[in-house]
Amino acid sequence: MKAQIVSFVVLGALVLPDGGQAARAGFPAPDRPVAEIVSPIWSSGPDRDAVDESSQLVRGLGIRKGMAVADIGAGSGYHTLRLSPVVGPTGRVYAQDVTESYLADLRREVARRKLANVTLVLGKSDDPALPPVSVDRAILVHMYHEVAQPYGLLWNLAGALRPGAKVGVVDLDRPPERHGIPPALLRCEFEAVGYRQTGFQVLKGGVGFLATFEPPAKGRLPEPGAIKPCRLPG
Repeated sequence: MKAQIVSFVVLGALVLPDGGQAARAGFPAPDRPVAEIVSPIWSSGPDRDAVDESSQLVRGLGIRKGMAVADIGAGSGYHTLRLSPVVGPTGRVYAQDVTESYLADLRREVARRKLANVTLVLGKSDDPALPPVSVDRAILVHMYHEVAQPYGLLWNLAGALRPGAKVGVVDLDRPPERHGIPPALLRCEFEAVGYRQTGFQVLKGGVGFLATFEPPAKGRLPEPGAIKPCRLPG
């Protein structure tokens, strides 16, 4: 059974079809390299657990019970599996990815753990395919540099965010081709789509930085053709 099949339901985890909000043409290509997707995991679980990466993210974004959190580029589900008990039975975790095989593996783990509050979503490089106005927090952890169409992704993500929502990006401060993103370039790309940076902190344990953004204010989402691509500093 493939991840995009609409009828698949197990223990409350529903797989949504690829699509969601229709992506609009006309987004500019990023004026920088895009890293290749090479693995469903960034680093081993024990290494990340040792520095309490997930709890650092939860605290940094103020994630709490009852919230809906989108784990964009969920991969193996490292954060999805840890966020499920944090948001509890009244909350929801949308585990989103563009690689169908990653979601298939995660689907089996979600079923094994009987996580009724996890929803799997197959998205596109320019559209996370999340339900409209459904998300309180969105996280993009060690994957933003792999997004082929960041402007389209952020543009379409805005429609899924609720009032007061936050978006958190965890990444390393290094060039995209080395699987990172310079913080100034990250901020520029978010601001090009109307987002505003509200926080920045270096996480403990060498797992990178957490940059926090709020979505575009009402009426501030630019037309796709008006978005100006950012360049690497220097």
